Amino acid sequence: MRSIELFVGAGGLGIGSSQAGFHPLAVIDWDRWACDTIRQNRERGLSPMKDWPLHEGDVSKFDFSSVADTVDLITGGPPCQPFSMGGLHRAFLDKRDMFPQAIRAVRELRPRAFVFENVKGLTRTTFANYLEYIRLQLRHPDLTQRKDEPWLDHLARLEDFETSGKHDGLHYRVVMRVLNAANYGVPQRRERVFIVGFRSDTGIEWHFPEASHSQDALLWSQWRSGEYWDIHKVAKGRRPKVSASALRATKLKEAPRGDRWQTVRDAISDLPDPELQRGVSSAYHDHRFQPGARSYLGHTGSPLDEPAKTLKAGVHGVPGGENMLRRPDGSVRYFTVRESARLQTFPDEMVFHGSWTETMRQLGNAVPCRLAEAVVRRVRDCLTQTS
Repeated sequence: MRSIELFVGAGGLGIGSSQAGFHPLAVIDWDRWACDTIRQNRERGLSPMKDWPLHEGDVSKFDFSSVADTVDLITGGPPCQPFSMGGLHRAFLDKRDMFPQAIRAVRELRPRAFVFENVKGLTRTTFANYLEYIRLQLRHPDLTQRKDEPWLDHLARLEDFETSGKHDGLHYRVVMRVLNAANYGVPQRRERVFIVGFRSDTGIEWHFPEASHSQDALLWSQWRSGEYWDIHKVAKGRRPKVSASALRATKLKEAPRGDRWQTVRDAISDLPDPELQRGVSSAYHDHRFQPGARSYLGHTGSPLDEPAKTLKAGVHGVPGGENMLRRPDGSVRYFTVRESARLQTFPDEMVFHGSWTETMRQLGNAVPCRLAEAVVRRVRDCLTQTS
């Protein structure tokens, strides 16, 4: 099946889509560092990037009529600064809001389905009207904004059209949900909103994939069966003391179904500590110690035996106190690029272009590959049944 990837960045959503069985006709981004990352991995023959047709440039200037074939799926994570918790929350007043271009792509390419991802901040009450505006535009992409028409007036026209029941022409069935990446096998607590739509003539009924991993299963493995510590060969005397999480585990009557949440230890325990074993760690690509980490109120790092806290990009590089590992003895250090890539479930063979700050920005903005694949694979399964 054929796809288009907008705002590809470091390629997390694109990799997940390719792993789910889609072949991209174009992957597009304006950021030269992210594009260099993709080019470097293409040259290295990394699957699936080696076959990606990359277009570096502004999506708003991309001519979608140049795509010669029909498109089954459009995916992308429109730049999220207008909606992020750490941003200025300007939304539709922010020139970095690229949702209008995502909607244009849907209107002009008429894909059978689309998957867009964004920060959880998009669902805040502050943005409720604008989120509905996005949803209705994706529902009815042909009902475009008139010249000099205020967005609230356009929203009112969309609402009138939506409630009229007369939905001729191009329209989509759209669903939205906030997903926690940890519930899908990603070793990171990362909540993002996904907007998924199917062209109405497909007749597809769809819901988001069920969670495959759970916190309860992790607690059971750690505090009831002890299997977690045995797997990692942690002696009883070196295991953490009883915590609130451990007490919660005692209330579980039986082992939960499904897999357990993946932890930081699961993700990186086979890598040498870049601070304590610098000579050994230098043999691993993108696994270099970065000094300067410190703990302060609200920024205490990610515990080793839980999923990591959300990796962040930061407005001016890595946020102080974030993206850190907190060792069992309380000391902290920054995650390396390689460790961060694992927390985002990128392939180990993948390399990242740019300085540590730049590569961490790419990783902080990315969709975890494993989460992307889980969502897009379910989309593909439904499209396959209607082909």
